[in-house]
Amino acid sequence: MADRKKGFIAGTVVGLGVAAAAAAGVGVRWPAAMAADAPSQLIKASTAPIFAPPPGAPLSFADIFDRVAPAVVSIDVTTHLSQREMQQMSPFQGMPLPFGVTPRGGGDDDDDQGDDDAPQSPRAAPRGHHAAPSQKKPLGPEVQASGSGFFISPEGYILTNNHVVENAETIKVTLNDKRELNAKVIGRDEGTDLAVLKVEGNGPFPYVNFEDRAKPRVGDWVLAIGNPLGLGGTATAGIVSTIGRNLKDTSSQFVDYIQIDAPINRGNSGGPTFDIYGRVIGINTAIYSPNGGSIGIGFDIPADVAASTAKTLMEGKKIERGYLGVTIQNVTPDIADSLGLKADQGALVSDVVPGGPSDKGGLRSGDIVLNINGHDVTSNSDLTRQVAMAHAGDMLRLVILRDGKRINVDVRSGTRPSESQLALNEGDDQSGAGPSGPEHAPAAVRVLGMGLAPLDGAARQRYGLAATVHGVVVESVAQDSEAGQTGLSKGDVIARAGERAAVTPADVAAAVADAKKAGRKGVFFLVTHDGRNVGVTVKFDTGK
Repeated sequence: MADRKKGFIAGTVVGLGVAAAAAAGVGVRWPAAMAADAPSQLIKASTAPIFAPPPGAPLSFADIFDRVAPAVVSIDVTTHLSQREMQQMSPFQGMPLPFGVTPRGGGDDDDDQGDDDAPQSPRAAPRGHHAAPSQKKPLGPEVQASGSGFFISPEGYILTNNHVVENAETIKVTLNDKRELNAKVIGRDEGTDLAVLKVEGNGPFPYVNFEDRAKPRVGDWVLAIGNPLGLGGTATAGIVSTIGRNLKDTSSQFVDYIQIDAPINRGNSGGPTFDIYGRVIGINTAIYSPNGGSIGIGFDIPADVAASTAKTLMEGKKIERGYLGVTIQNVTPDIADSLGLKADQGALVSDVVPGGPSDKGGLRSGDIVLNINGHDVTSNSDLTRQVAMAHAGDMLRLVILRDGKRINVDVRSGTRPSESQLALNEGDDQSGAGPSGPEHAPAAVRVLGMGLAPLDGAARQRYGLAATVHGVVVESVAQDSEAGQTGLSKGDVIARAGERAAVTPADVAAAVADAKKAGRKGVFFLVTHDGRNVGVTVKFDTGK
């Protein structure tokens, strides 16, 4: 991961409908006051082609652009941020900022380590830190950032990305006709990275609305419009590269992205992508990039997700999602094999939030959720999204694998905290020294290259382990062993081994023996590492 640099650039796209010539669809809606000018701006006479285009390819995107461009806007925001705060504006972990940021003034900050290249490619930090100035330190430099958006109602409501405006102190919107209007945030949703603004000006405004029939297919032509690099009013074209893309490097867990190859650059964040009928199919939100520029791998939030989110925010409501209160990870093929599962299905519960819904319902670390409310679970993101569709108080009926047996567990859903709050909770110090005592470390039992010992008071004190951590402590690891190569280290605690709780080193040894007897390639461990649980598989060295 260290030598893979990825850049995410945003540009929102909403499922909007714009009719093209004879195509059935809803297009840009022009207020009555502008009706007289509408024909000339909506439809231009097309000339006969002088050559045959490839099947399905438009000769030109010009007519589409003329129809929809009046609804697309450029967004400029200003705020005061320290260098560290600038790095925390992106929802995409480990990525450069998704839209251009430029310092606008002086100001000292103890956190700054020099800003020669930071405005171009600062590294992203965990989300959730807002740029409200602290009374205990001076403001940092004023910075300006730019993005894109589009009108979704004649009253002046605009859809864009949350990361474009979440730290904004002032927001200025530039319309297609060069008018500049101030805007305010109506609502934001960190989970989908969407936000709704409203301009302070007299309407009505040309707008586009969501079109349910705009279901893109791989290979469809698309047109992206936005404000790349602050240039404004820019169109780029490409095709749909794939659909249903899960971006694991982001904290936006509720979106199956549309991947497109239309060039998207800094400033495109929040802008729409249209199909050849002028219907919005998505919102430009992110790119993969080694240098922050477009390499033809861009990602859109699908129109249906954007439409439902925008509707809720425009009504002044908050987006609420169901909540289990667990940390989960995918069941990899190695983990599936080590547990005797036939396929890499389900989601592994690595941690349970104390006092949370799952804790109250009886879910445990090490459980594997196979089914929820009659629907098979295919991955950790699949489980997260299915839970998110529930309302607080709904009963979630889970089928789990525990100790090699399938059992039913009912959990009453809670309300998911904001993504910012979850990020803060993840950053809390979970460690704490246990009770001290005169015990000496017992002789370690050797298993798979690890020296294992019971977790007693002395071990808790040595490794700073909380009283809530239980299992067998790793006292040593041979680095050339399979356990060492897997990443286990001194001070880790094995909570579960195979299909049993690990209370003594003998439990771990027995689990290894059981796995070998069953002909498996490795043994599953649930390990407490740096205060968090993680499921791993230690493979057997078949060469010996």
